[in-house]
Amino acid sequence: MKIAYITETWPPELNGVALTAARVVNHLRTRGHGVELVRPRQHADDVGDADTITVAGMPIPMYRELKFGLPARQRLVKRWRAARPDVVHIATEGPLGWSACSAARALDIPVTSDFRTRFDQYGGVYGIKAIVPLVRAYLRGFHNRTACTFVPTEEVAAELAEHGFRNLVVSGRGVDGAAYSPFFRSESLRRSWKAIGPVVLYVGRLAAEKNLMTVVEAFEAIQLAEPTAQLVFVGDGPMRQQLEARCPTAVFAGYQRGSILSAYYASADMFLFPSLTETFGNVTLEAMASGLPTVAYDTAAAAVHIQNEVNGMTVTPGDHFAFVRAAVALACDEPLRERLGEAARQTARSASWNHILGDFELALHANCSRGSSDDIRTCLV
Repeated sequence: MKIAYITETWPPELNGVALTAARVVNHLRTRGHGVELVRPRQHADDVGDADTITVAGMPIPMYRELKFGLPARQRLVKRWRAARPDVVHIATEGPLGWSACSAARALDIPVTSDFRTRFDQYGGVYGIKAIVPLVRAYLRGFHNRTACTFVPTEEVAAELAEHGFRNLVVSGRGVDGAAYSPFFRSESLRRSWKAIGPVVLYVGRLAAEKNLMTVVEAFEAIQLAEPTAQLVFVGDGPMRQQLEARCPTAVFAGYQRGSILSAYYASADMFLFPSLTETFGNVTLEAMASGLPTVAYDTAAAAVHIQNEVNGMTVTPGDHFAFVRAAVALACDEPLRERLGEAARQTARSASWNHILGDFELALHANCSRGSSDDIRTCLV
């Protein structure tokens, strides 16, 4: 296939959308498909390569290290008239994604899209509830212009369908079991953390939509029972200074990647992930693959992959006190952590990217043949 892949975030930017997009593109190219990447320029000298079109971008408010791409409809129409793709896949819903959808529709090229980020929920998190229906209407209008929208879980599909989103197809997420493993545990790293007792880990953006005060309050409760416990944050964002002031003894590692990130996961003893705004949350599977027992709300990746007290601990979404109680119980019970961590590792082994991306590849092929959303779903069963 000839595939145009549109994304407004791309490595070295560190977020789940960028990393998943890179994995998808690499898989498709490895399989012999021609993939033309369209993304914003990340710096002044960023001109891409023979397989990449870069466009102008602007920083996203509150996420200055990230950009959204400016519209490029005419440029893409001209490009795709000369070298027509079989399908246009749009990973992000910004101005660049919208213009790519318009260009493809003008040329009668099949278009698919991803729903990866709950932008519609962020207004409530930041105290601007009035914009929630407006953002949701924008997202619904965008995705309903495409032949199908890939979502990561049945939970997300059901919720979006209630809000009028159509042609939703569930395509899960995976984890690289070789990259994330207990094998990477490092005693020297633990010594650098001054770890004597259990190490409690959070990995992700340090921002309000991640519900991080629940991590803080859970850890403060843990410290009452286990005074030697240590808290480690991996990631960065607008809440970092606030968290540093509240948690002066915590380790703030900033962004990490590659084998160093693998060592951070494997060298901890438990993982807390309290976000309620995820479509999936790849870090949950990464922690599980690393042998970490996770405490999470029963939503997104945790709802798919964690069975409470079998391979992790889940609580009812929004039940803050239940989350804190589960975190304390796990921190105080080393045999429980070991049992759940081993079971989590076994669960993660079954979540192979190869199978998931192979199904996604088949679904794109069905779109090239202009199959219905029901035809596309059969590729993912």
